[in-house]
Amino acid sequence: MKKAEIVKSMNGFLSKTSFQLKKHSPEILVVAGVIGVVTSAVMACKATTKVGEILDKTKEDVETIHKCEADESVKERYSSEDAQKDLAIVYVQIGMKFAKLYGPSVILGALSITSILASNNILRKRNVALSAAYAAIDKGFKEYRSRVIERFGEEVDRELKYNLKAKKFDETVIDEETGKEKKVKKNGFVVSPADISGYARFFEKYTQDEDGNSILNPHWESNNEYNLMFIKAQERYANDLLKAKKRVFLNEVYEMLGLPRTKAGQIVGWVYNPENSKGDNYIDFGLYSDNLSYSDYVNGFDQAILLDFNVDGNIWDLM
Repeated sequence: MKKAEIVKSMNGFLSKTSFQLKKHSPEILVVAGVIGVVTSAVMACKATTKVGEILDKTKEDVETIHKCEADESVKERYSSEDAQKDLAIVYVQIGMKFAKLYGPSVILGALSITSILASNNILRKRNVALSAAYAAIDKGFKEYRSRVIERFGEEVDRELKYNLKAKKFDETVIDEETGKEKKVKKNGFVVSPADISGYARFFEKYTQDEDGNSILNPHWESNNEYNLMFIKAQERYANDLLKAKKRVFLNEVYEMLGLPRTKAGQIVGWVYNPENSKGDNYIDFGLYSDNLSYSDYVNGFDQAILLDFNVDGNIWDLM
């Protein structure tokens, strides 16, 4: 019984170790390749110190052969053909000596480069697999949304996507008859920061990057109307850029708005192809007048506005 448990435990340990090695094989291969390249360079430099000795010996042998060939006293016993054969032997020997001298460093260098290329190949295959998985999930989500829109309409789809909550709030307006201020009840929707997508950002004075650092937005102003005008202008510019370049990365839009770049932003974005549409063919910052966050911002109550971008998906797969 104990033997079976030991075998089972060993099998589990070996399986886990094997998986970890396979998981980190790209890093292991790159490190091994870099070390191998450096080692092969050192070995080649060390071998070069012995080249002078080989060349001197070869030069001495060649001079001896030429001297014997030119000696008339041994002309009958040592002809020009014999000299050519000896020279060929000397050159073959020097080639073998150089191969023996530099062979290990060349072989190690070739294996090291192969190791680095193998690491790149593994990562490329994994990226292809990840892209395929992302494409399948993205396709399923978009098909689900299209069915929701078809059955319940775009408004319901938006409420479900952003988990919008209906809320009544007070707004101060000027009574047209009396000219006095009065408070009126209005209906709107409120967005919870926890429910927004991973691509959504708040346009505000300070924004956090992926490392948690607080970044000052150079485009933010204390005037809400100016900020809204700026955001809408950037949205129009982004759409013009999309039509001109046929593709726009999310990070490019982030930079337009003074927001920090993200890892996902260098992969996802929009493509423009009206003839074979794979997305919306336009860039939308998610500005809705009935979104409470937007309404409060317009009315000067809130100093931040939620922007949720309608990215098409992985640009590298869509292009």
